[in-house]
Amino acid sequence: LFIVSNAHFHGESKLPTGVSFSEIVKAYDKFKLAGYTVDFVSPEGGAIPLAYINTSEQIHKQYLYDANFMYAIKHTLKPKQIDPAKYLAVHYVGGGNAMYGVADNNEIQKIAMSVYEDHNGIVSSVCHGTAGIVNLKTKDGNYLVTGKRISGYPDSYENQTRDYFKQFPFLIQKTIENRGGEFFFSARNTPHVEVDGRIITGQNHLSSPLVAEKMIEMLER
Repeated sequence: LFIVSNAHFHGESKLPTGVSFSEIVKAYDKFKLAGYTVDFVSPEGGAIPLAYINTSEQIHKQYLYDANFMYAIKHTLKPKQIDPAKYLAVHYVGGGNAMYGVADNNEIQKIAMSVYEDHNGIVSSVCHGTAGIVNLKTKDGNYLVTGKRISGYPDSYENQTRDYFKQFPFLIQKTIENRGGEFFFSARNTPHVEVDGRIITGQNHLSSPLVAEKMIEMLER
């Protein structure tokens, strides 16, 4: 189950943002080739804004012109339509808009933790998608990230002088560290993946296919 945001703008501004198309397709392709079905859920359901589309990149072009895939992107499911028992894993996709509307959505939190705790599934994220897991809590009331090795887009790589940054409701790395998690990342534009039990997280779009591969390895076991 890919979890994506509906936010078209950064916070209350008119600065456009969207879901990273690159992060969607690079992970989606791995699951499809391995024989898995991928569904999409967003806080509001329906069409989502897309960012970082590059049609000179073959995998982008392949899926941009795939009618069935684009139909799924246009008709993402609402949380109330999701039965957690049907899913082996949840995957929080990044893009700047992942900072808005997902982390604080109670219905999505319940879905993710039901997959993880009730059905022994995987929780995963990539880049800004890691924002989606900072508020997840286990049944005993602890934050999921406490004591865990986590990756995502580091705070220091944000352009903190830009207007978009001022809209962020929280910082990913700082929040995870405040909640007892360990945050790991590599140099800019290099992939980085952390696996801690059934939590698999990646730093950026280059990490998306690697996160998917680690998830598939774990699911096959």
